[in-house]
Amino acid sequence: MGMRIGTEMPSLDGATEWFGGTQAHAEAEAAGHPTLIHFWSLSCGMCKENLPRIAEWRDEKKEHGLRVIAVHMPRYEADTDVDDVREAIATHHITEPCAVDNEHKLRDAFQNDQGYVPAYYLFDGPGKLRGFAAGERGLDLLKATLERILAQAQQPATS
Repeated sequence: MGMRIGTEMPSLDGATEWFGGTQAHAEAEAAGHPTLIHFWSLSCGMCKENLPRIAEWRDEKKEHGLRVIAVHMPRYEADTDVDDVREAIATHHITEPCAVDNEHKLRDAFQNDQGYVPAYYLFDGPGKLRGFAAGERGLDLLKATLERILAQAQQPATS
């Protein structure tokens, strides 16, 4: 079944390793901010094709509050090589915190039962899931939701 809209963002417990920050850093950065969590894999060509667009969103929309967290989820045994993951992070300019999910604990926490990559989870400032998409057009499907969440985040709170 997958994670339902409105579900609270799961903890990032269970990563076997972190690059570009720690779990505590990633969770602190996300707290109170719209957050895009993207699952990718070394063996996924489509993931690599979409990484520049994620980087563009990360950099252009940070001032509007967006935070981005990457999760490397292996699909095959060869994908579990942490040195290869580190190299891919550098090659593809993944500067956001990146969890390595070699034991699939984050995949399970995000209810990504089918192991979709790329997979995108978009949470609002209060940490509720507002959008999920997977595959080649996943980012296109989330764009309108992202813009709406960022616009809401810019509005002053009413009492």
